[in-house]
Amino acid sequence: MQFVPHAYQKHCIDKIIELDKVGLFLDMGLGKTVTTLTAIKELKYNRFQVRKVLIIAPKKVAEGTWTKEKDKWDHTQMLRVSPVLGSEKKRIKAINTPSDLYVINRENVVWLVDYYRNAWPFDMVVIDESSSFKNHSAKRFKALVQVMSKIKRLVELTGTPSPNGLNDLWSQIYLLDEGRRLGKRYGQFRERYFDPGRRGLQGFVYDYDPKDGAEQSILSAISDICISMKAEDYLQLPDMVIHEIPVSLDAKAEKAYKELERKMILELPENEEISVTSAAALSNKLLQLANGAVYDEEHKAHEVHTSKLDAFLELVESLQGKPLLVFYNFQHDKERILKVLGTKKLRVKELKTVQDEDDWNHQEIDILLTHPASSAYGLNLQQGGNHVCWFGLTWNYELYTQANKRLHRQGQTEKVIVHHLICSGTRDEDVMKALKKKEGVQDFVMESLKARIRKVREGLNG
Repeated sequence: MQFVPHAYQKHCIDKIIELDKVGLFLDMGLGKTVTTLTAIKELKYNRFQVRKVLIIAPKKVAEGTWTKEKDKWDHTQMLRVSPVLGSEKKRIKAINTPSDLYVINRENVVWLVDYYRNAWPFDMVVIDESSSFKNHSAKRFKALVQVMSKIKRLVELTGTPSPNGLNDLWSQIYLLDEGRRLGKRYGQFRERYFDPGRRGLQGFVYDYDPKDGAEQSILSAISDICISMKAEDYLQLPDMVIHEIPVSLDAKAEKAYKELERKMILELPENEEISVTSAAALSNKLLQLANGAVYDEEHKAHEVHTSKLDAFLELVESLQGKPLLVFYNFQHDKERILKVLGTKKLRVKELKTVQDEDDWNHQEIDILLTHPASSAYGLNLQQGGNHVCWFGLTWNYELYTQANKRLHRQGQTEKVIVHHLICSGTRDEDVMKALKKKEGVQDFVMESLKARIRKVREGLNG
C-alpha cells in the first residue's frame, strides 16, 4: 500500500529528521508508527545518519505491531525487523541477527543495558508508549539513563504523556534533554512547578498540587521538542479514526487454533456447497477461536488462548484512565473480560439500564461493556468518552456502523477512535477486510471462508 502522509504526519516526519530527540505526544490511531518508520527509513537509507535502531514497546505491540506496520506500506517493506523476545537464548540470537530495527518489550530494557554494558550499539532508540517511563525511580528508567550518552537520536511516542498529572512528564523529558528544560533532578522540577498538598500527622506530604500557571509554563518549556500536548493545536484530524491492533498468537496458541479450525472444517460435508447457515455457524466458531475461547456442544466455554485478552489489557493500560466502550461478540468473551478486569482498580460496568447510560455520560464509568446487538440503536453515549474497542468482530456491517455511532454522533466533542483487536492469521482478518469494503460484505465473508476451507483441504491432500 502506498503511504501518502497527512499534513500533520509530514510535520512529524520532518521533526524526527530535524531534531535528534523529540516527543510525539499524539493520540492512538493517528499513525505514529508509520510516521516513525518513514523517518527511520529516510535517516538510515537516504541520509545515512543512523546505523542501528532499537524500538522499546509494550509486549503485545513488540510482538506484532511494528512488523505488521512496516509490511503494510510499500516504502517500508524493505526494512528488516528483529523481535528481541522470549527466552534469554532467543533474545541473544535476535540481537545478533543482522537487521534494521530491533524490537524489545520494556520489561527487558534492564537486561539489554546490562547485556551490552559499555558496548551499547543502538544510535537511535524509539520508546513506544513513553509514559511507561514516567517513574524516575523505576529500574527501566535508570537503565536507559546509563546509556543516554551513546544514543544519538531518541523518539518518544505516546498519546497520554501525563496520565496521572504533570509530574509524570519530568522523567520523559529528562530522557530527551538530560534535564535542561525541566531540571536536572526531580526535586528541582517539583519545587519549581508544584506546592505541597495533603499532609500527614507528622508533616509528611502525601501529594503535590501544580502551581498557578504551571501547566502553561511546562508546555512552553518543552514545546520546541514535543509535538504536541494538544494534538488539535497542530492537526487537522478526521472525526473518526480506525485503529487496527494486530494480536500475535504464541506457538502453543497458534497450534491450538489451527487444530481446532482444521477439525471444524473437516466436519463439513466435502462434496456439498456450503450453505449460508453452515457458513455462519463455522464463521462464528472461528471468530470465537480468534477471541480465545470456544463453546462445546453443551454450551460450555473452553479457553484456547489469552493473546487477545493480553492485548486488550495493554490497550486499557495505554489509555491511562480514558473511558473505553467495549463491544464483545460472545458471552464467554464478556465473562473473561470481566474476570481479568476484576483485578484492576477500574470502574467497570455492563450496559444494562438507563442508569448505566447516565453514569457513563457523567464519566462515572471507566470501561463499559455491551453487545453491539443490544446497543446499536437508540443509545446516546457520546458524552462519556471517545474510545471504542471491538474485542470481537461482527460481519454485520449495519450493526457495526450503528454501534460505532453510539459515540460518533452529534454532541461528541472529540474525535472518536475505534480500536479493533485483530488476531493475525485468523478469521478476524477476513472480517476486518470485509468491513473495510462496506459493500458486498456478506459475499466477501462467504468467499473468504471458502478460501480458508480450500486451504485446509488442500493441505491434507498435498
